[in-house]
Amino acid sequence: MKPFTISLFAVLLLGVCHVSRATLASSKEKKTTYIVHMSKSEMPASFEHHTHWYDTSLKSVSDSAQMLYTYENAIHGFSTRLTLAEAKLLENQPGILSVLPELRYKLHTTRTPEFLGLDKSADLLPQSDSVSEVIIGVLDTGVWPESKSFLDSGLGPVPGAWKGGCESGTNFTAKNCNRKLIGARFFAKGYEATLGPVDESKESKSPRDDDGHGTHTASTAGGSLVADASLFGYAAGTARGMAARARVAVYKVCWVGGCFSSDILAAMDKAIDDGVNVLSMSLGGSTSNYYRDSVAIGAFAAMEKGILVSCSAGNAGPSSYSLSNVAPWITTVGAGTLDRDFPAFVSLGNGKNYSGVSLYKGGAILPGNLLPLVYAGNASNATNGNLCMMGTLIPEQVAGKIVVCDRGVNPRVQKGAVVKAAGGFGMVLSNTNANGEELVADAHLLPATAVGKKSGDEIKDYLFSDPKPTVTILFEGTKVGIQPSPVVAAFSSRGPNSITPDILKPDLIAPGVNILAGWAGSVGPTGLATDGRRVEFNIISGTSMSCPHVSGLAALLKAAHPDWSPAAIRSALMTTAYVTYKNGQKLQDVATGKYSTPFDHGAGHVDPVAALNPGLVYDLTANDYLNFLCALNYSATEISSLARRDFTCDASKKYSVTDLNYPSFAVNFGSGGADGVIKHSRTLTNVGAPGTYKVLISLQSPGVKVAVEPETLSFRQANEKKSYTVTFTGSSMPANTNSFGRIEWSNGMQTVGSSIAVSWT
Repeated sequence: MKPFTISLFAVLLLGVCHVSRATLASSKEKKTTYIVHMSKSEMPASFEHHTHWYDTSLKSVSDSAQMLYTYENAIHGFSTRLTLAEAKLLENQPGILSVLPELRYKLHTTRTPEFLGLDKSADLLPQSDSVSEVIIGVLDTGVWPESKSFLDSGLGPVPGAWKGGCESGTNFTAKNCNRKLIGARFFAKGYEATLGPVDESKESKSPRDDDGHGTHTASTAGGSLVADASLFGYAAGTARGMAARARVAVYKVCWVGGCFSSDILAAMDKAIDDGVNVLSMSLGGSTSNYYRDSVAIGAFAAMEKGILVSCSAGNAGPSSYSLSNVAPWITTVGAGTLDRDFPAFVSLGNGKNYSGVSLYKGGAILPGNLLPLVYAGNASNATNGNLCMMGTLIPEQVAGKIVVCDRGVNPRVQKGAVVKAAGGFGMVLSNTNANGEELVADAHLLPATAVGKKSGDEIKDYLFSDPKPTVTILFEGTKVGIQPSPVVAAFSSRGPNSITPDILKPDLIAPGVNILAGWAGSVGPTGLATDGRRVEFNIISGTSMSCPHVSGLAALLKAAHPDWSPAAIRSALMTTAYVTYKNGQKLQDVATGKYSTPFDHGAGHVDPVAALNPGLVYDLTANDYLNFLCALNYSATEISSLARRDFTCDASKKYSVTDLNYPSFAVNFGSGGADGVIKHSRTLTNVGAPGTYKVLISLQSPGVKVAVEPETLSFRQANEKKSYTVTFTGSSMPANTNSFGRIEWSNGMQTVGSSIAVSWT
């Protein structure tokens, strides 16, 4: 009997060993959504079409169950609503690979082209005609089609390979699409099966974006040029997506209640069939084995079709092992800062000033004189009054004053709304240990600024020690040239990779802090219901913002090199990423104030101009990934769930995860820091001019020695391949010790770099 693959918790609830059809018919168990993976090759000859076989299999365990979706590309199978007992019975039907419970995913929530060097390198970038043939698919909250970021001026006909459509629904018709926004679909069956019908008084049951997140990510990846863009005058300039002439197709999979895996899988299934070239997904869920992860499964199918899948790493940093979307066929993107800031200083009555950030631009202006300052914890009867949560402040104690609120639990902008509702004149938002010195700018509803923990502590020391503390806030607008930049954002999720420690993730970082991009016209910049302001552009932060940067850059590379595989494109982005500033100092991590590591930044910060001509790439095929799954000791059934076809590992062959041709190195020595030798094999493909590359190893650690053989690789023609082996020899080190370094191949003009992370567990 095949192992039952729904969750352990669900198995524990199952209190029977055998369930008869009669029992199922009378069962009143709660139904939940399952995704059923079928082995298409096992379809009996008596069925004319696989959907008939799916339906018969489903009807064999339930007379009432209906299929929500049938899947053709991302997987072979369907999704449906079943009781736990029905799911178990279906699991053991012929041709069923697995029955997986649906998961809920969540969103990972200008100047960037200039910061990345795209403005100075127009001659290096692919011609507009080739970029306009590339299609970026964005899975998110939909799109606000009226945004100027989706104007189609100057674009020619829709690419002939496009097979997608523009679906109508609430507040959206096919006429909302054009030659820029060439596709728009929505997927809500999984959402509605779990949470009930979409409340169309609160959100549109259509591709229309009533949240703003989807419009922001889509315009970041492929938005058209828009002059004089800003948020209340902040970050003023020309807004543009990374691939400003690429086409955009949106797939709305996220709703007020979240993003459900049956809908995500259906959208990926359709996007593959529609003909997208890049898939951008700024969402994530709990991490699980690849054959149980719907995003990983759909991404495998996309990869086989030549589609690069870019996903956000998550916003659970700076904790270790906090990454989402870690499958090696997914490009996993963390977040860094720009060299732009929005300073708003706290000026105290004792003459001291503290730097903060703010995007406040409202009608209320602070008077020139100082105002009384009060700590929220001292103006509340609630035990958590310091957090400025709804209904916790005493109006008589905050009216006409500036209130210090501590960051945490409720949204930052909501704290300001609470202060304003209680009669407060302004707010100083103080970071706590959880956020340290990381500052994220917000479009507050009242005069407010956010300060780091150190500044917040000093402000509170003054407040507690002075009998009549006073303060004002000075707003300085937009400043550029901030150094050092980029630094790794504290919220950006970190490695090591909890599923496969031998694959280093994230892959790289890109701009994800205070990013200006298009916004929905039905929601204010804070997203709060009480925010009646409407803007065309908004500034927000998250790995949700860094992911579409890489998606758009991948589209540029696809246009320049249409024959490159997704792995080759990712390799070019990774091996040309930088890990030092122009002054030679290493990238910093805002969470620690120290150097960042490959667990934080992966290969480094993306450099798209260098990526256009990387010299050499680490390429990968679907078969390479299948061998990788064999190295993980996946069963034939588990591999079939991912590969959508029968694949049996060769029992006579020795598979190793360290043989996967990945552009980075994660090395793990045994429990307790035991001695050992670990070998990694790699193959480089020449995508540049003929030349000879020499290796340089930089890793300062008494615990490991690194040797590369051979030390020189000579390439005489395009697409020529050369292999090398890296041997890591470890000495005993304390458990939980990490060392970091790089392997670089250089021909004197180009450097092909790979990060190294060595761990003793």
